[in-house]
Amino acid sequence: MEDTAKKTPAVMIKVRNLRKEYRLEDDTVVALKRINLDIMQGEICCIFGTSGSGKSTLLNQLAGLEKPTFGDVYIRGVPITQLSENELAAFRQKHIGFVFQSYNLLPFMTATENVAMPLMFRGESKRLRTKKAVAILKKVGLANRLRHYPRQMSGGQQQRVGIARAFVAKPDVVFADEPTGNLDSKTTIEVMDMIKAFARKFNQTIVLVTHDPEMAKYADRIVTLVDGKIVNDTKVAKGEKDEQTT
Repeated sequence: MEDTAKKTPAVMIKVRNLRKEYRLEDDTVVALKRINLDIMQGEICCIFGTSGSGKSTLLNQLAGLEKPTFGDVYIRGVPITQLSENELAAFRQKHIGFVFQSYNLLPFMTATENVAMPLMFRGESKRLRTKKAVAILKKVGLANRLRHYPRQMSGGQQQRVGIARAFVAKPDVVFADEPTGNLDSKTTIEVMDMIKAFARKFNQTIVLVTHDPEMAKYADRIVTLVDGKIVNDTKVAKGEKDEQTT
């Protein structure tokens, strides 16, 4: 008899007792205060908060871009806070993608070359990584911009390149830091629809950091930070999301 029971999603990111302090002259600024959080595989989790709430600091901790003062972060069960810089760099290349507000494209590379770069770190041949880069650029509507440099593209087009770069290697987790902060409302919708579609197709975990309440409608879950603490953790019902996005 066929087992029709749904599998319980695995925990992709686990955060335990996370604290981050910064020294500022003779003072200590506590940016994060004992954060405990589980983010599941395939979940789109929105880290929401105003400027200074600690949301970008939390993203940096989750992605291994900064070391915590105390506590641990696990991705796929690996304690990334305990990895060396070389080990962490190798782990990010294999399992993590990024979408930035400022695009972070290399100005001396074409769209295709920018997108293919993560695959180079994985040791794929130039022919194969170019093929994959071209294919995903076509999916994000940039078939006519393959050989263009960032300066030859609009902000929306550059962000599409950024999305293609983040997803081309099909990472387990994509961190999106205010990905639509420099875009108009129409382009914002297009960009977020792309991010969500890729995540659903490949069952990827998305951690979306934003101060924009409109972005929250794309999430399965909204984690709100105030003064470095989680003050609310809400799962968005499917029906509610469908209603918001129609």
